[in-house]
Amino acid sequence: MNLIEKAYKKKTIYSGRAVGFAADEILLPDGKKAVREYLVHPGAVAVLPFIDKTHTVLVKQYRYPVREITFELPAGKLNKGENLVSCVRRELAEETGYLAGRVKKILSFWPTPAFSDEIIHIFTAERLASVPRNPDEDEFIETQIVTLQQALKMIKTGRIRDSKTVIALLAWASRLK
Repeated sequence: MNLIEKAYKKKTIYSGRAVGFAADEILLPDGKKAVREYLVHPGAVAVLPFIDKTHTVLVKQYRYPVREITFELPAGKLNKGENLVSCVRRELAEETGYLAGRVKKILSFWPTPAFSDEIIHIFTAERLASVPRNPDEDEFIETQIVTLQQALKMIKTGRIRDSKTVIALLAWASRLK
């Protein structure tokens, strides 16, 4: 059975600094027409930085859409043409004040493929060295060093609810078993 939907008319609704919105007219597998509305995103990276074998760094920040302070892994959007490892190193230094000596990819995932083309690439970072922190001018963040066990407990108790952070920590923990 053919499951592929094909766009016959692409329409940009909004193109902003961080994301865009599209409403494409498509042909369904049965030949009928429909509209698919979705968020357009440049992609992002997230990094699980290891201070040592048992400690990592989380960032704490207020997230306006959910109106809460969140605990997350350092992360950020890809700049046009930027490679993934460069983005990991840039975001880690900007948000935490650590430079990664070694970076390794864990996985990539779509947070919400039903209505967004966003893809997040998750990495680990080791052999960290301190550098000056330099967050974006509209970022107000604090860092918090926690053990990996504390971070996993924060997921269980609902203190960490950010999807990229949950996925990265659980993926890492599953490798230890």
